[in-house]
Amino acid sequence: MPSIIDVLFVLPALLIGLTFHEAAHAFAAYKLGDPTAKNMGRLTLNPIKHLDPLGAFFLVFFHFGWAKPVPVNPMHFRGNRQKGMLWVSLAGPGTNLVIAFITAVILKIIGSQGEIVDAIIWYVFHINVILAVFNFIPVPPLDGSKILAGLLPPKYSHIIYNLEKYGFVILLILVFTGAINRVLFPAIDQIEKLILGTLGI
Repeated sequence: MPSIIDVLFVLPALLIGLTFHEAAHAFAAYKLGDPTAKNMGRLTLNPIKHLDPLGAFFLVFFHFGWAKPVPVNPMHFRGNRQKGMLWVSLAGPGTNLVIAFITAVILKIIGSQGEIVDAIIWYVFHINVILAVFNFIPVPPLDGSKILAGLLPPKYSHIIYNLEKYGFVILLILVFTGAINRVLFPAIDQIEKLILGTLGI
């Protein structure tokens, strides 16, 4: 279990990462013609609109959790619906990577600002990379499954969507057996090294 100090450092990073992630989904869907998320008040940077209390609790204390899924209706999309879902799904983890890069730039510019400030900034960087990599995993209900479905030929994309009824169970098995960590941690490490190395940090 994390200490109270760890929780206080993690919470701002989670609020930023999850809020921007979900708002990005809503914004992408709206730009493609779907007003569903906007009409339900999800096109916002208000974290209360996006956080699931139980999911946030599990994230902080057990390092596995979730936010409220953004409602998307691809029937409203202009153009190809399959590609539309790809872009909407990509918007969330893509935004997390952008936040991580911006955070690294801030670190580069301002340097050390004391132990507490440094810790909070590093948590924002690290957690946004984690959220991005985790959501790129192609297992429903994660964004990676819809990204993969959008990249596959239409005649094969239905296979991914048919897995959705089993996806959460599959994901839990991968998480609690530790199988997912063998992919997740090396990918996180490489992306962080790439970002920091690019900026010379």
